[in-house]
Amino acid sequence: MQAILMSAFSLLFIIFLGFIFKRVGIFSKADGNILSQIILNLTLPAAIIVNLSQLTVSLNRIALILIAILFTLIQLILFRVFKGKQTRDNLTFSLYMGSGFNIGNFTLPFAQSFIPQAIPLISLFDIGNSVMLAGGTGLVVELLTGENYVFNGKLFLKRLGRSVPFVCYLIMLFLRLQTINVPAIILTIATPVANANTFLSMFMIGLYLEFKLAGKTRNLVFKTLFLRYLIGFMLVGVVYFTPFDQLMKLVLSILAVTPIPIFNVINAVLAGSDEESVGFCSSLSFLISLPLMTALILCIVK
Repeated sequence: MQAILMSAFSLLFIIFLGFIFKRVGIFSKADGNILSQIILNLTLPAAIIVNLSQLTVSLNRIALILIAILFTLIQLILFRVFKGKQTRDNLTFSLYMGSGFNIGNFTLPFAQSFIPQAIPLISLFDIGNSVMLAGGTGLVVELLTGENYVFNGKLFLKRLGRSVPFVCYLIMLFLRLQTINVPAIILTIATPVANANTFLSMFMIGLYLEFKLAGKTRNLVFKTLFLRYLIGFMLVGVVYFTPFDQLMKLVLSILAVTPIPIFNVINAVLAGSDEESVGFCSSLSFLISLPLMTALILCIVK
């Protein structure tokens, strides 16, 4: 228990370290964009390669891809039901902020510190999550808000194809399905790069943290976050009664309360949501998810 709490504190410390460095002017929010490119194109792919190198593929593990899509659909549908009559702008904001899972920038680095044995399962889940973030969520949001939406299959495939982590997922899944081992020299090179992923990801989150918000939109933000985590704990309750093994239950439980994914932040702004409100909502979700995910690990891992 003490080791888990110390790991949680260290991650929180790195986040606030990034925030303090931004506040005193050593770094800026723009530096977070540079870090995000390093993470998405270098350290995260390296972490995926290293942590999936010994993956044993089974049917219930592959099901995680479909479970990710199902979880996102449940989030979107329940949000639509619970929100009732809303203006289109408020509903769009809530649907984007209330759905999806931040895995590459948060959950995988989190798991590297707490439960490295869970990373292969989280990675499989992220394949389905990536499919939704790349276009599936946008399609459902437009359908639920009553807008005419034309699904662009070419753009959808382009987004997935240009995602280095997603391509790495597919390559590693193919290799492990064929029981092909990654050459030792590649793992030797990738390991120190992968080890940098946790620090860079948490530091980047600190650079992105924003706590400025106009009073008129606070109510919408707080209600959206409350509903996001309420649905998350509903999913945790459902997972508890499934026949999955303990590791699978642990993975699905912590994924249910992850922060808002960066892709949905971008898409919400593109859909017309207020950038300040979106940034505040996203920042707060990181600070809420870290203790919740830590608490779930303490409760499930005996």
